[in-house]
Amino acid sequence: MAKQNSYLKIKGTLGGLSFYKSRSGHLIREKGGIDGKRMATDPAFERTRENNTEFGRATKGGQLVRAAFKSRLQLSKDKLLVSRLGKLMVRVVKSDPVSLRGARNVTMGDLSQLENFQFNDNALLGKTLNVTYIATIDRATGQMEVSLPAFVPSGKVSAPIGATHFTLIASGAELDFDGNHYVVDEAAAENLPLDHLPTAPIDLSVTVTPGSTQPLLLAFGIVFTQEVNGLYYPLKDTSFNAMALVKVSGS
Repeated sequence: MAKQNSYLKIKGTLGGLSFYKSRSGHLIREKGGIDGKRMATDPAFERTRENNTEFGRATKGGQLVRAAFKSRLQLSKDKLLVSRLGKLMVRVVKSDPVSLRGARNVTMGDLSQLENFQFNDNALLGKTLNVTYIATIDRATGQMEVSLPAFVPSGKVSAPIGATHFTLIASGAELDFDGNHYVVDEAAAENLPLDHLPTAPIDLSVTVTPGSTQPLLLAFGIVFTQEVNGLYYPLKDTSFNAMALVKVSGS
């Protein structure tokens, strides 16, 4: 590997050499790698092609999950969410017990592996909200629900400095991984005070297509807010907000 010393910095390939910029400056190296046509046709790379195809399905599956819960992820995610979810989706694809190698897919895989996935590893749902809740999915009606008993927020919610209130949110998604399509519904108990008074029992119910044959995912989370003159503002530091997949039903 060599550095470019000329005042004219080149990017690209020329005569078997690759010119590129890195943190170390403008560098040169010999063009390497396997020819694309050979990779696509050579029997020696059949396993590589199969792995790449399945990895692609896992990647698209993770993208669809993130798209379905996009409105919530804006306030409840960590920096490694994409890679953590991607690794889990690869495991789901590889758990497909029916399809041939290279044809394994998300829908036929064991989607129960997604249950308890934390979207924000910096704020785990069980530690942020220490309340026993019940999560259910009814495929026949398309109804998904999170139910919580009455609880005292000051003793059950681990809140950051500056927060005066919190919002509980349930998001239900119907995911068509093959068609790259989703249906999502949300319900929330908004701006509950962080005080010593018990809440009422809370039922958050969302509905997707009744009788759906697609995978159903139910997410549940908590977002912290601050009340100022009667208005509620999300905290700028979202690292304390938690959300997890609390119930999963495969197709």
